[in-house]
Amino acid sequence: VQLQASGGGLVQAGGSLRLSCAASGRLFSINTVGWYRQSPGKQRDLVAAITSGDSTYYADSVKGRFTISRDSAWNTVYLQMGSLKPEDTAVYYCAAHIGGWTPSKPPDYWGQGTQVTVSS
Repeated sequence: VQLQASGGGLVQAGGSLRLSCAASGRLFSINTVGWYRQSPGKQRDLVAAITSGDSTYYADSVKGRFTISRDSAWNTVYLQMGSLKPEDTAVYYCAAHIGGWTPSKPPDYWGQGTQVTVSS
C-alpha cells in the first residue's frame, strides 16, 4: 500500500483546510486509515481515523472541528479541518492499518507528511 498526503498549507486561525490522502496498491487489504500529526519536539499522535465500516475516531483536541471521510474504495481519505488553531500546526501524515485496529496500534504503512501551519 502506498499513501500520499496533500493539501497542507498556511492558514489563519479560525480558517479551514482539507487534507487528502491518495492510496494505491492492495487497497482491499486496508482496514483503517488514520491521520496523525507531529509538531517539533513532540511525538506523533493520532488525530482521526476511519474504518472499513465507516466508524470514526477523533482525538479530543479535534472533536467537533475535524471530519474524516473516505471514498468507498479507499482511493482517497480526507481530513476536513475547521476552526483551526495555532496549536494545530504540525506535519500531518496519513497511515493505513491492515487487520484489527485500536487507537494505540502502530500503522502498517505511512505516507509522507504535509505541513499545516496556522498563524495567530
